[in-house]
Amino acid sequence: MSFSLLVAQLINGLQTGSVYALVALGYSMVYGIIKLLNFAHGDIIMVGAYMVYFAIASFALPPIVAIILAVGVSTLLGVLIEKVAYTPLRSAPRLSLLITAIGISFLLENGAQLVFGADQKSMRSMITGTVSMGSINISMAAVVTILVSVAIMILLSFVVNKTKMGKAMRAVSEDMGAAQLMGISLNKTISMTFAMGSALAGVGAVLYLCAYPQASPTMGSMLGIKAFVSAVLGGIGSIPGAMIGGFAIGILEALVAAAGFSMWKDAAVFLVLIIVLLFKPTGFLGKKIQEKV
Repeated sequence: MSFSLLVAQLINGLQTGSVYALVALGYSMVYGIIKLLNFAHGDIIMVGAYMVYFAIASFALPPIVAIILAVGVSTLLGVLIEKVAYTPLRSAPRLSLLITAIGISFLLENGAQLVFGADQKSMRSMITGTVSMGSINISMAAVVTILVSVAIMILLSFVVNKTKMGKAMRAVSEDMGAAQLMGISLNKTISMTFAMGSALAGVGAVLYLCAYPQASPTMGSMLGIKAFVSAVLGGIGSIPGAMIGGFAIGILEALVAAAGFSMWKDAAVFLVLIIVLLFKPTGFLGKKIQEKV
């Protein structure tokens, strides 16, 4: 493999990994607060992708309007799911929440097939052009995707660590009961967490369409699973860990495909996950939790 081809594959991997990372951030935020694996998160991306498709392909709206629409609808959908499906089960066993999340995922997928049809909807890419670095041509979509994902991680880290809402999130994550006794609104904090995570899903949908300009009812399924793998690999609950895990999965897929084993790239992802968890169950940046007896 030539050096230019290797660099091009790494850039492609970082582009795909950036999308995984953004989705993984949503997984990590929700899990960090209420210990819920929101498997419907990938399907929120699917809904956001359809919003972009109809805004641009059907109504010929400017891309910025399509982006705002995708992020707005994804955010509202995430909050609605939390209020309708998860809030009534907050005191139920964790398995009930997990089954509900899987049910919501199937509901969104099949609902999308009924409303939008089962076929793929193709559209023109919102970002075109390339950037030249010597003999290497990099798509502008890849550059924008990587820069946006890194900027969002930095912004999210600032919000969680430096703002009043971020402190409330960390307090609820540490001890929900004690946070309530200190005057923190549990409902407001959890809803804000879902809103932020779902907004990231909307951004992820836009960036995904920049690389693969087509939407389908099942597009969020494998995307959500790989994002979950990224979150676990990096250390679920860790914002930098989600980014590192997403980039690692994206680069791994690109290198496996470049080696001529593109049919095996999904298997390679899960194989690496198993190996990492065998030696470091908490992931790259996860913290070992000690329970007091």
